[in-house]
Amino acid sequence: DLLGSLTYISATVLALGFAESLDVRRIILAAVVLAWAGRLGTFLFKRIVAAGKDSRFDDIKPYWYRFLMAWTLQGLWVFLTLSGVLICLLAKTSLAIGYLGVLGLLVWLAGFVIEVFADAQKQQFRKNPANRQQFIHSGLWAWSRHPNYFGEIVMWLGVALMALPVFAGWQYLGLVSPLFVYLVLTKISGIPMLEKSAESRWGDDPAYQAYVRDTP
Repeated sequence: DLLGSLTYISATVLALGFAESLDVRRIILAAVVLAWAGRLGTFLFKRIVAAGKDSRFDDIKPYWYRFLMAWTLQGLWVFLTLSGVLICLLAKTSLAIGYLGVLGLLVWLAGFVIEVFADAQKQQFRKNPANRQQFIHSGLWAWSRHPNYFGEIVMWLGVALMALPVFAGWQYLGLVSPLFVYLVLTKISGIPMLEKSAESRWGDDPAYQAYVRDTP
């Protein structure tokens, strides 16, 4: 997680260095990526240090080829997620930020706030000894079973809206970014893994069954 965040930061800074000009759109796009990567990378790193390990990798670490696959896929994850930003930063076109750019920034800000608050609420919940072995269903978690992932998806949708006016021709492939984030979090490595783990822990608990039934 830490090196992934540093990759986002270094790739963004490098692309910004090669940009034709430093217009408002490019500066804002780079700033939101740096803010997101810096905040999330620091948060996840501190969490893993406190926990002592990352259990997601327990089954693959003993096998170097499986761990290498996870490491290599991180590069693909960064490239596809960041594709819209990289295309915009390196495009020849320079346009005023415009209404769509402002809308995208507001959408990104909403997603960022949701993710930050969701992470903070879950962190505080886990710090309370009374909540040991319990599932969180308060705050934003009463409205969504995975509000942090919802915020993440909303953020990259906002980024795509900010970059969209600059796209032309093949550059529209940059719109794969929010779609990729959505698919990864909802179908591959995010929600499916957490839902499976939660089901094994609380699947027989009527309160958890009601939470799953009533909460999107």
